Amino acid sequence: MTRAAARLGLTQPAMSGMLTRLREGFGDPLFVRAQRGMVPTQRALDLRLPLQQVLAEIDALLKPPVFEPATARLTFTIASTDYALRAIAVPFIAALKPLAPQIRVALVPVENGQLAAQLERGQIGVALLTPENTPPEMYARTLYRERYVCVLREGHPAATGAPLTLEQFCALDHALVSYEGGGFHGVTDDALLKLGQRRAVTLSVKSFLILPDLLRASDMVAVLPERLVAGLDGLVICEPPLEVPGFSKCAVWHERMHHDPAQRWLRELLFGICAERH
Repeated sequence: MTRAAARLGLTQPAMSGMLTRLREGFGDPLFVRAQRGMVPTQRALDLRLPLQQVLAEIDALLKPPVFEPATARLTFTIASTDYALRAIAVPFIAALKPLAPQIRVALVPVENGQLAAQLERGQIGVALLTPENTPPEMYARTLYRERYVCVLREGHPAATGAPLTLEQFCALDHALVSYEGGGFHGVTDDALLKLGQRRAVTLSVKSFLILPDLLRASDMVAVLPERLVAGLDGLVICEPPLEVPGFSKCAVWHERMHHDPAQRWLRELLFGICAERH
């Protein structure tokens, strides 16, 4: 109660009086004493989302109705994996700067345990996720469908221009990305097992971004998302000799950002960039 009063610029007795009036109005205690202070009742929890929506609409009403990108000064925060940083954030920044040079962009990592709360509090404007990791209560839009390609260095003995056979593919020295760190099994291995095949994975990294340099410096091969490696020098891209399931990438945002004209303009720019590169 003391902290809530301080945030609102009120005294604690004034806050207590407001809570009393709210209790009378809603016919519910709203907050009750517990071992570590006050905790919300179920009625208070049920009111949370409707109140957030109302506050978001009031916030939108108080903002200027016209958004001018060329003169706008604000910070747009994008939560992303390292893959999406290159595949999405790089072309987005390149398109944004000429149109809105004074808008600041903060690129932050995705923290799965904190993401929903960060979106809800407005600390993140947009998160770049896969559908299975998207919180169901958020707005979401599919940006594109990604597919996997086989990547090796220029001059690699297997980079002859002829399609790789499954036997050749399995005999190569492979690297992969393990999001959890230290894993040596991925979606390619699942696809191989369905065919009764195995490959030798001798390198596991946690970040996509280091893999291109590792491939240029060795005879290893990796199966990577196409957008990650498109246009990179010193690498050869070819089709894997088996079908490896791809994935979709989504933009995800909270109700409180949905109607904001600046956030809406930035999202539309992001959508357009991804559509152009599809």
